[in-house]
Amino acid sequence: MQVLEGRLVVDDLDAFVAELGEVADGHDVTIQAFDARYVAGRRHLERAVDCADRAIGRGENVARDRAVEILLYAAGRRQIDRALEMGVSEGEPDVVVLIDGDGDEARAAEAVEARFEFENGSTLEPTDEETLCSFFEITDAERAATAATLEELVCERVALLEVEK
Repeated sequence: MQVLEGRLVVDDLDAFVAELGEVADGHDVTIQAFDARYVAGRRHLERAVDCADRAIGRGENVARDRAVEILLYAAGRRQIDRALEMGVSEGEPDVVVLIDGDGDEARAAEAVEARFEFENGSTLEPTDEETLCSFFEITDAERAATAATLEELVCERVALLEVEK
């Protein structure tokens, strides 16, 4: 799994998604871009990939596309329209781009970096805990009742999606 992060200028979201799709197809990988505010860390993304692959392997996936299935798990939601809130939007968002698959992840990452100018921006450390807690419905009481990190709590939300099927 390769992860790119930074700030991008996204003038046309459809064109951005299409270009990511071209790179993914050209390198036999899956690429999914996220609004960095909704990513709790690398383990969050790894957990989403693992759960999505397990669902696909069992024939229990909701989405036909692996990238969308990963988005669903990362968002902890079964409804695609609700999960899309976690995706990239037009403007100058901080983004996290996940590249994963059996193909050449490193070359795919190079191709994404060559097509889009990443400026310094996000890191995989949560910078907006309020947004994360709101999106994943993590309450102050829940946080106070456990020694778990915010990323661990988000990973639990990802895992709970399996149970909610």
